[in-house]
Amino acid sequence: MSKVAISFVTLALVFGGSLLGMFLKLALPPQHFSTDAKDAVKLSMAMVATMAALVLGLLIASAKSSFDTQAAELTEMSSRIVLLDRVLAHFGPGAEESRNMLRGVTDESLDRIEPQRAPVAPRFKSQRDSERLYDAVQALAPKDDAQRLIQIQALNMVIALGQTRWLMYEQRTTSVSVPLLIVLIFWLIIIFISFGLFSPFNGTVFASLFVSALSVSGAIFLILEMYSPYGGLIQISSAPLRAALAQLGQ
Repeated sequence: MSKVAISFVTLALVFGGSLLGMFLKLALPPQHFSTDAKDAVKLSMAMVATMAALVLGLLIASAKSSFDTQAAELTEMSSRIVLLDRVLAHFGPGAEESRNMLRGVTDESLDRIEPQRAPVAPRFKSQRDSERLYDAVQALAPKDDAQRLIQIQALNMVIALGQTRWLMYEQRTTSVSVPLLIVLIFWLIIIFISFGLFSPFNGTVFASLFVSALSVSGAIFLILEMYSPYGGLIQISSAPLRAALAQLGQ
C-alpha cells in the first residue's frame, strides 16, 4: 500500500471513530453520560492519549534520524569521490582510466538518487562498476615509492567508498515498524471515539474533529515520507553529489 493510501485510510478510520462515538451517544442509555462516567472516560483516554503521543513522537524521531543519517552518508560519499579523484590525479599519467570510471560510478549513483534521469537503471550495476574501479586502481603500475603510496591510499579509499555505497543501498529497505504503526492508529481511533461520544452535533464540532484527524494522518504521511528519502515529497538533496561530479577531472 502506498504512503498516500495509508494516510487516507488513517484519516478515514480516525474520523470514522469520532462519527462512531456520536452514533453511540444516541444508542447508549443516559446513565452512561453521568458526571462520574465522563470523568472515568476522560482519565482513561488521557492515559491512551499520552501513550499515543509518546509513540508518535518516537516514530517521528526515528524517521527523522533515518533521513538525516542517509543525507549525511550521501554527503560523505560525495566528499570521498572528490578526494579519490584528486588522489588519482596526483598519481599522474596512467590513472586516467580509473578517473573516468570514477566519473561513471558517480553519474550512475546520481541516476539512482534521481530516477527521472534514468528511469530504467540496471540493478547492482553501480556495485559492479565499483568492483571494476577497484580492479583498475589495483592494476596501476607505480614507478616509484610516491606513486606506490598513492595507489595504496586510493585502494583504501575505493574500499571505503564501496562500503558507504552498500550501506546506502541496504538502508533503502529501512521502513517504519508496522506493528507500532497499527497500534498507534488503533489508539487514535479509540481517542476519537471518546471525542465523538461527548461532543454535540454541529458543524463546528465536525470541522474540528476532521481537522484533528487530518493532522494526525498528515503526521503519519510525513513519517512514511522520511523513510523514503529518495522519492516522494521529502527528498534528500542531490546537490552534494552534483557538486562532486562537477569537480571530477579537474
